[in-house]
Amino acid sequence: MLQTIATASRQACHLVGGVDEAGRGPLAGPVVAACVVLGPQFDLPGLTDSKQLSEKKRNSLAAAIKQHARGWAVSSATVAEIDQLNILQATLLAMQRAIALLPVVPDLVMIDGTHSPKLEIPTRTVIRGDSLIAEISAASILAKTTRDAEMVALHRRFPEYGFDRHKGYPTRQHINALQMYGITEIHRQSFAPVQTIAQSIVNR
Repeated sequence: MLQTIATASRQACHLVGGVDEAGRGPLAGPVVAACVVLGPQFDLPGLTDSKQLSEKKRNSLAAAIKQHARGWAVSSATVAEIDQLNILQATLLAMQRAIALLPVVPDLVMIDGTHSPKLEIPTRTVIRGDSLIAEISAASILAKTTRDAEMVALHRRFPEYGFDRHKGYPTRQHINALQMYGITEIHRQSFAPVQTIAQSIVNR
């Protein structure tokens, strides 16, 4: 069904953009969104949900997407925006920003999941789109590789937290580091685990 919708969309539209995000679940760092327009002649074997790929394969595909796609853009929402707006609204904001930065204007934007940002361009949400729609898979890869690189850079500022390994997700290593070293400026204070640890530190 979804593959049929995607095929029909490509036949009816000149350019289709795919949108996905990375970083909704972590306790630290920005949420990153990407939009990719592949174009009708684009063919890159191996495109799928970025979470199903090795880091080496993701980086290789990201380079190919950037080189050969008709258009692509990546943007983000900050930790402060996440805490102010909530993670869903911050994610939609990051998507809006990525779409606005595209060097081409797609006729249709297909978005992974069930929520869509407000756009003047027609949109369609696709559940599990990152493993079903090539444009969304490509966006998933760019969002994931961009955010991972940013978390590695943040690791150099905060080496004790291990961001280069868990990328801000709530692993045992990350929770232990939070309990030992406290909350940093890049932690999402609106997230319950961070709030709990911050309160426990205050009550020591």
